Amino acid sequence: MKITLLSIGKTNSKELVILMEDLEKRLPTFIKFERKELPDVKNSKNLSENELKNAEAECIIHHLASGDTLIILDEKGKEYTSTEFSCFLEKQMNNSVKHLVFCIGGAYGFSDKIYSLNPLKLALSKMTFTHQMVRLFFIEQLYRAFSILQGKPYHNE
Repeated sequence: MKITLLSIGKTNSKELVILMEDLEKRLPTFIKFERKELPDVKNSKNLSENELKNAEAECIIHHLASGDTLIILDEKGKEYTSTEFSCFLEKQMNNSVKHLVFCIGGAYGFSDKIYSLNPLKLALSKMTFTHQMVRLFFIEQLYRAFSILQGKPYHNE
């Protein structure tokens, strides 16, 4: 199975990039992982919120392939403990899912175009975090989940 994290815009914090890259170096022992930062929509300041979300949706859809399982990080999504998230990932592998695509939307969230694809929805927390930090938190939870599945001593109950 392959896992991709799609997000709109670049991470502009060097410190966050260093932390993400450190975790990403560890992931290949467990899973094939790729982080794709999609470009910000051009002239976004001249677009309405809805127009911006639709433009971002087009970019996201362009990066999806037939057979991909889309999971959006959404505040209304299902919340998991770290152990439950590891079980969710294990179930996807056991169901022979080939490619999980987790997606972080733009500042205003996702458009109806994305919701119409009937993606699975995952919430990392009821709290709101910057889109920059969500990337790091997600990658850390991904690493933690696979550590749990492998019985590594990273996670403590």
